Parts: sequence; C-alpha cells; structure tokens
Amino acid sequence: MKSSDGFFYEGEVFYPFQDMLFNALLSFTFMFLVAFMLINPVAQDAKIDPKAEFLITVNWPDNHPDDMDLYVQDPQGGMVWYKGREAGLMHLDRDDRGNFRDVITVDGVRIQNPLNQETVSMRGYMKGEYTVNIHQYLAQNATDKVPVSVKVEKLNPVVTLVYYATIEMHDQMEQTVTRFTLDDNGAVVDMKFDPKPLARR
Repeated sequence: MKSSDGFFYEGEVFYPFQDMLFNALLSFTFMFLVAFMLINPVAQDAKIDPKAEFLITVNWPDNHPDDMDLYVQDPQGGMVWYKGREAGLMHLDRDDRGNFRDVITVDGVRIQNPLNQETVSMRGYMKGEYTVNIHQYLAQNATDKVPVSVKVEKLNPVVTLVYYATIEMHDQMEQTVTRFTLDDNGAVVDMKFDPKPLARR
C-alpha cells in the first residue's frame, strides 16, 4: 500500500493487476458511452402508422372462385375500390379476386390461400354519410347464391360493432349494404339501406 508520502514500504502489498483492470474497465465504460451517444436515431420518414378509426371487412366462402368487390364512398364523394385504392382518409387494404393468384410455390410445394376477404380501413372520419356496397364482379355460375358477410367496426377508443350482416350475391349484382352517418365525434347517428349504385368497370 502506498503511504501518504507516496512511497511503498517493506511488508506492504501492491497489486498492479487490479489497478490495470480497473483502468481498463473505466476506459471500456467511457468508450461505450461515447459510442452510444454517437448512434444515429432511427429515421422516422418511412414509418407506417397503422392507426385506423374504422374497419370495413367483407368475407365470402373459402376457396370460392367468385370475385366480390367492396366499394366505400365518403361524405365528400371520395370512393375506394379496386381501381382507386385510396381516397381521402380511406384505404383499400386488400383486394381479393376469388381464387385468382391465390396459389404460391414454396420450395416446390404449391400452397393455396383459401381466404376470400376484402378490407377497407378509415384512418380518420368526417361528418356525414358513408356508403358501403358489394359488387359481384365475376360469377362462375350466375344461378349460384354466394353468402357474403359484411362487418363495419369502430376501433377507438374500444372496438365497437357498427353493423354486421350476411347477404346473398348472384348474377353479378350490386347491393348497397349500409349507409351510415357519423357526427363530428365519429359516433353513428343514422343508418339506412336505400340503394345507391357505386360500381364502376
């Protein structure tokens, strides 16, 4: 041990390895802190915000070959459909064409996705009427009736079912499923079912 006058005396123990180890630890800690401070923040420009206020979902039987199309029109006349996937605050997240392109090959094995579903998300809302239509774009057999379920959900602050129904589609028909009206706070204040054609080719 070093005395107060800076010298080591006989019989006292000196451990240079401990001093070296302690200094190495201090150096490593200092370098780690400097490196941590120099790390660049993750770029936020490409971040996708998954937030949605409403979700509209259409389902028809698994593996069914028919193509059902979802049309949603907002109070200002903006509309999402398979040729216009974005309008205002709405987005067509999934356009399903029945069995078309539902098969992929992975390691030589053919895998088929049986799900038939289309979804529209609303990232926000405006006061007024929204119209939800289903159009049977492609019917393999015009006489067959295909059950199609339609669900409208309000997602915030908790998931709330706004509307749910199962309708029968056939012969390339178009049907207005629901026309619901929102107030300034996003609450449903009216709902009607008068036909309002939206389908385009």
